This record gives sequence, structure tokens and C-alpha cells, in this order.
Amino acid sequence: MNKRKTILWLAVILWLVLIFILSAQPVHKSNGLSKAIAEKIIEFIKKIFPKENINLGRFNHYLRKTAHFFAYMILGILMMNVLKIIGVDGGKRIILALLICIIYAISDELHQLFVLGRGAQVKDVIIDTMGALVGIGLSKKCRKMP
Repeated sequence: MNKRKTILWLAVILWLVLIFILSAQPVHKSNGLSKAIAEKIIEFIKKIFPKENINLGRFNHYLRKTAHFFAYMILGILMMNVLKIIGVDGGKRIILALLICIIYAISDELHQLFVLGRGAQVKDVIIDTMGALVGIGLSKKCRKMP
């Protein structure tokens, strides 16, 4: 296996592991992490717009859903890259990348059924799928597909 192929496979595997680890966090830990990030973002926004009133709970919710989207957008890009290097071309690459992302999103939600305070949500699979589609689209747009 050449160096480029190894790096691309490693990137996919590490990204899948990262998603798994984040999903394995109990709800209090996961929510605490995103809430701390949300507070920092709100603090920054208030420096620019001091009179802006931002609801932390609602903002944190949107931040968590946005994280789903971007995590799977990156996964879509990574899958397109690894499938290209192993020789999957054209529409087959798009369909296979999307299917892999959807299957992983579903398995990730099922995994959360076994994590304290977490649950499976169809809405999250839809958000993940939309993120993957954007990542696949960006990958296709940035590189002419054979």
C-alpha cells in the first residue's frame, strides 16, 4: 500500500473513531462540552453586539446539530477521497460514499441507545446525511470526476 493510500485510510478510520468517542460520552459530559463552547461563542458575539440577547439553551442545541452536520460533511469528503484512491469512479463513488455515511450515522444513533442519557434520533441521521451530501458535493466540485 502506498503512503497516500495509507494516509487516506488512516484519516477515515480516525474520523470514524472520533465520531464514535464523542457519541460514547454520557449526555451530561457531552452537553457540558458543547455548552462550554456555546458560552465562549456567545461571549464573543456579545463583544461585537453587546445588546444581543442569546438564549444559551437554544444556541447550544443548534451548535450540537451543526456539529453533526459538519462531522458528516468531513466524513463525506474523506470517503470520496479514499474511494477514489482505491479506484471507485463516477456515480458509484458518490452512491457508495453516501451509503457508507448513512450506515455509519444509523449505527452511531443505535450506539447512543446504550450511552447514559443519550438516545437515537432519526432527525440526527437526516442531519448527518445532509452533511455527508454536502461533503460529497464539495469533493466532487473541487475535483473533476472521471
